[in-house]
Amino acid sequence: MTTERFLVPGVSCQHCVNAVTQEVGALNGVSNVQVDLDSKVVTVEHSESVQAAVIIAAIQEAGYDEVSPAV
Repeated sequence: MTTERFLVPGVSCQHCVNAVTQEVGALNGVSNVQVDLDSKVVTVEHSESVQAAVIIAAIQEAGYDEVSPAV
């Protein structure tokens, strides 16, 4: 398993959490999605076959255009 973190400044409420969790969680190979509203960070645990670009695209599909890798 691999863990990656993404900064998503637009997440601000429980609806945001649900939307991102649903889109990213539906990806084949994703085992866990956590959204921290305070830090605006989405943490994704996934198999190595899932590329970061695919996760970013899913977050964007949920309605959040501004996504970047979190440090």
